Amino acid sequence: MKSSAVWKCLISTTTVSCLNESFISTFLQQQKIMNNSPVKLLVLMFGISLNSTAPGVTVVPPPPEIEATSYLIADADSGTYLVEKNIDQRVEPASLTKMMTAYVVASQISGGHVAMTDQVTVSEKAWRMGGSRMFIEVGKKVGVEDLLKGVIIQSGNDASVALAEHVSGTEAAFADLMNQYAAGLGMEDTHFMNSSGWPHEDHYTTARDMATLARALILDHPDIYAMHSIREFTYNNIKQSNRNNLLWKDASVDGIKTGHTESAGYCLVASSVRDGIRLISVVMGTDGTRARTNATQALLNYSYRFYETRKLFAAGEAVTTVMVWKGERDSIDLAVKDELVLTLQKGQFDQLQTVMTVEEELVAPISAGEELGRLDLLLDDTVLASSPLAARGAVAKGSLFVQFRDHIKMHWRE
Repeated sequence: MKSSAVWKCLISTTTVSCLNESFISTFLQQQKIMNNSPVKLLVLMFGISLNSTAPGVTVVPPPPEIEATSYLIADADSGTYLVEKNIDQRVEPASLTKMMTAYVVASQISGGHVAMTDQVTVSEKAWRMGGSRMFIEVGKKVGVEDLLKGVIIQSGNDASVALAEHVSGTEAAFADLMNQYAAGLGMEDTHFMNSSGWPHEDHYTTARDMATLARALILDHPDIYAMHSIREFTYNNIKQSNRNNLLWKDASVDGIKTGHTESAGYCLVASSVRDGIRLISVVMGTDGTRARTNATQALLNYSYRFYETRKLFAAGEAVTTVMVWKGERDSIDLAVKDELVLTLQKGQFDQLQTVMTVEEELVAPISAGEELGRLDLLLDDTVLASSPLAARGAVAKGSLFVQFRDHIKMHWRE
């Protein structure tokens, strides 16, 4: 039965310094320990510290007190939640619903089923919608691009219904489509009854699901997401401002959507980029426009102050070279299959460790992409993230002479 070799590494701010085979062999020879003794495996498993001391971790105070039904801060790249309260409590989304309306339309555009240049005839139902409006007129034709801006910037209920009818024929059919997309994104506690967020007892979501939707909108449809940073839009000679006041107060904020009904309170999903780090904020059920804005900014400022995000390994990045027996060549590079991005408290990256577990005796043939080990990222012996290690290329069987030679070497190692 094959044994596994385990290397433990310390990640600094810019490099990964690993204990390699030559270092360990030298160490073991100095200690007069045989190559295959159980002690070697023990040393490899526990690793050898490369730093005598680790920098101190920033002291992180509790997050600010927020008067809201539920809220969270999430990192858009890693998906990590930095602050959270009641994130799985069902709440009314109000006009945050229009984020899903925009996501569905964007998906239909990218799928080739709808075009930005499509002209939509405004129905009487769309024209009669109350609440916030784009002020489209019944019987007139309006372009999909203008309707999207009306939904995103002006929070137009009329524009939402017009788009829903254009995509699916009826708003009810569009709501079914919204729920299909929600299920596909993993929004397990969300159900839509309409495209605008008009109150309904079966129309609900959670802060967690709104963060999931926001992240999907940002990553899947960046062109449509960019519309959420537009401050003003004029249609039918009526100029309206984006209701997200943070677009004026905080230059790092580029979206996303406000919502309000009497029963839902004042809600805001926002996103911000500072120093290359994008955070998503969800605040549900505050008591006013100023309250939702101030709460969001306080949570963002706190999170940027005490947390940071780093991409430690890119997908396909080679991280180690291992020996191969009986092959046409005697080594192969192993690469992480998945991108590894972490969000941690400032100072904790200096204490992060990498553990690579690899089969000790790899025998050709080896196929490209074959999984031959695992890389784990640990903090205080807790695994935070993992990725399989895969062969970067293939190794065919060597000649009969090479196979016989390595067979003898492997026999004498046992």
